[in-house]
Amino acid sequence: MATFITRLDQAGGGLRLAVKDLIDVQGVLTTAGSKAVADRAIPALADAPCMAGARAAGVVIVGKTNLNELAYGASGLNEHFGTPVNPLDPDLLPGGSSSGSAVAVGAGEADVAYGSDTGGSIRVPAAYCGVAGLKTTHGRVPLDGVWPLAPSLDTVGPMARDVAGLVAGMALLEPGFAISADSAVTLGRVRATGEAQDPAIEAALDEALARGGIGVAELELDGWGDALTAVYTIMAEEAAISDGTLMADPLSRAGLGSGVRDRLAQAAQVTAEDAEVARRFQREWKDTFDRLFQAAQLLVLPTVPFFPPPASNGGKEPHTRLTAPINLAGLPALALPVPAPGSRLPASLQLIGPAGSEELILATGAVLEAAAGYRRP
Repeated sequence: MATFITRLDQAGGGLRLAVKDLIDVQGVLTTAGSKAVADRAIPALADAPCMAGARAAGVVIVGKTNLNELAYGASGLNEHFGTPVNPLDPDLLPGGSSSGSAVAVGAGEADVAYGSDTGGSIRVPAAYCGVAGLKTTHGRVPLDGVWPLAPSLDTVGPMARDVAGLVAGMALLEPGFAISADSAVTLGRVRATGEAQDPAIEAALDEALARGGIGVAELELDGWGDALTAVYTIMAEEAAISDGTLMADPLSRAGLGSGVRDRLAQAAQVTAEDAEVARRFQREWKDTFDRLFQAAQLLVLPTVPFFPPPASNGGKEPHTRLTAPINLAGLPALALPVPAPGSRLPASLQLIGPAGSEELILATGAVLEAAAGYRRP
């Protein structure tokens, strides 16, 4: 099963970087995890701008990583190139869409990997594979040269085994990046109303917060179901546009996997009126978070409300129910593994901040990571 679609195995020492195969790397095909794209692709004429820092630092690019086809999914399954194997348990889903990036760092094949996140595609595989992942503020990292899914939601960010690796990854994406000198002093423990969550994961987060020694306030967030409807509507409308040429060409359409082809056909049914209703709600949703950040510097909730499901289930679970609404708000968010007492698998804590607060999120994540004491098997 393929972690990498293209292995580069460049010689040299230093930090090893894996790159999700929807980010252009000069001289290498960009497949977006799709046979239909690969069949018509030519080697990229230039790196995507987000690669500039890595090139300047002279890192070793070990390969282009596998993903859900066209990044339109969160299970990690890929019928064309195989499904990357979860390093915690080969019978479990790796999560997606940045499945190969999570597996590469979890299996020790890369120190840092770049992923993309439109509705949870960095954070979900980080949670399932027991690694750390950072969804960046929408617009902070340039998206030129990155195969689009939904441009108003798409982001690029790093994945690594721990927070220190994420800091190194951000310093490649944004040379000069450094975490804040101080961590947050107030956290808001968010309960997403109407969302069922595994009590073991809830208990794991609460234990990690108690060990962290940071002040925690209980906060409720109404409107979660409406936010999911809005973000999935916007994502579908924009995905139908982004991948419209593939659906319009009979040969390319036939080369798409059945699952993504069906999703894109459904996405094309979203009307302009549907999208406008969703965007009106989006503005209200952003205001809701502005109010929450008056009560706490950062917010905490699970990354995924359950442990990684068996791959044999087919990947139909609601993987992004606790991540996609954060994309709707355009906010940065960290997925951090924490011990789950009584479970052989970790839980994943999601730490969310105001736009542009990656420095504070990672500083606070480092404190929680050290206190929680999760150690990969």
